[in-house]
Amino acid sequence: QVHLVESGGGLVQAGGSLTLSCAASGGIFSIFTMSWYRLAPGKQRELVATITSGGITNYADSVKGRFTISRENAKNTVGLQMNSLKPEDTAVYYCNARFVLGSSYEYWGQGTQVTVSS
Repeated sequence: QVHLVESGGGLVQAGGSLTLSCAASGGIFSIFTMSWYRLAPGKQRELVATITSGGITNYADSVKGRFTISRENAKNTVGLQMNSLKPEDTAVYYCNARFVLGSSYEYWGQGTQVTVSS
């Protein structure tokens, strides 16, 4: 069982920056594909950014050039650096760990609120 704990959310003005962090425990962190999702009121859950076990990254078009996902396998953490924040980035951000070997293993954190004021 993998346990994920997010931190770093908060209130920031438009144009500002925040860094989210997700600490993992209970599994072999390095084998997981790690992702950040977000859920805003009245909207569907959105995949924000992904980083594979090999370090390959992918981003939603809405955050490309503004957000950066990174991982430190030695510390079992994944981060999301968010710059040039917009009010539409306001959401609860969730950390996700996924590993597929025959079956799919997927774990979620409890989420951290990010609020961007205009």
